[in-house]
Amino acid sequence: MTKPQLTALAQSLPASVPFVGPEAQERQMGRPFVARLGANESAFGPSPKAIKAMQEAAHQVWMYGDPESHDLRNALAHHHDVAPANIMVGEGIDGLLGLLVRLYVGTGDAVVTSAGAYPTFNYHVAGFGGVLHTVPYKGDHEDPDALLAKAAEVGAKLIYIANPDNPMGSWHDAATMQDMIDRLPDGCMLVLDEAYVDLAPDGTAPRIDPAYDNVLRMRTFSKAHGMAGARVGYAIGAAEVISGFNKVRNHFGMSRISQAGAFAALADQDWLHHIRSEVAASRAHITQIATDNGLTALPSATNFVTIDCGRDGEFARLVLSELVAAGIFVRMPFVAPQDRCIRVGCGPRDLIDAFAAALPKALTQAHEKLR
Repeated sequence: MTKPQLTALAQSLPASVPFVGPEAQERQMGRPFVARLGANESAFGPSPKAIKAMQEAAHQVWMYGDPESHDLRNALAHHHDVAPANIMVGEGIDGLLGLLVRLYVGTGDAVVTSAGAYPTFNYHVAGFGGVLHTVPYKGDHEDPDALLAKAAEVGAKLIYIANPDNPMGSWHDAATMQDMIDRLPDGCMLVLDEAYVDLAPDGTAPRIDPAYDNVLRMRTFSKAHGMAGARVGYAIGAAEVISGFNKVRNHFGMSRISQAGAFAALADQDWLHHIRSEVAASRAHITQIATDNGLTALPSATNFVTIDCGRDGEFARLVLSELVAAGIFVRMPFVAPQDRCIRVGCGPRDLIDAFAAALPKALTQAHEKLR
């Protein structure tokens, strides 16, 4: 007896994931990290009201979650001043990106992104047979002009950009993003990943206008709301575009507990304001640590700080390796010249102090290995 063969496309793909999780690294090391600062999570945690709502929902976990996410969708619609038909809730932005690519990208279809931008999007494009075209960053910012030019050149169906950006923490203002929206080529949709926008300066996000059927905004409860493990993200777009998700989504993919937590978190805007203050203080703390060690922290509108290690990618990888060996989980950009940096997540004082204690030795050891 024989089994069926993988499709030709599946056979061509590597058996890999965009990120190696910290848990896998801990298993390999045989010990836990002292400070988990690499996954862009919020170590400050979720709203106490969200925790209470999830605890209460646990008693009802024998039931499937509402396949329409009705209450959460309506609350999000009210929050953003759009109709519920303009909102789709899904299993984090990652899950929604996979569905979006499945809907619009077939074998050989062109897609445009920045070289070194968020890799999970690329993973989905490869998984559905799309052809990825990249443009370089410009001054540690994604380059809207270059993305638009490349999309026009290759006839791209999708352009992906994150604002604020991961992995650099940089951002464009609303006027720049609106100009990008206004100049989209025909037949092309802008995928605007705004995972970090709750932590960005006022004036970063352009006005949400669901009349644009060629723009899809992505938001999440994983970052500022501190609910990465709950896997709740949502898309905002034209009703016709949002309706398309119903063709392919897992209708029972949302946990009842996660739905309750997100609903409560959205209502607790005081907690969100508190987290914005905590993150700002933590960014300042990390920036000072970088300065104290002769390094340069890049301006950030996210819950992490990207630190220029002052040399090349080889040196930055050694610094990262030494930090990981010391129990400090951080990550780094993976494409030059951004790979001269490491990326450190914000968190409570004790976690950042642990990073501060480990960094001088990591730098010294990295320099010694390259002598």
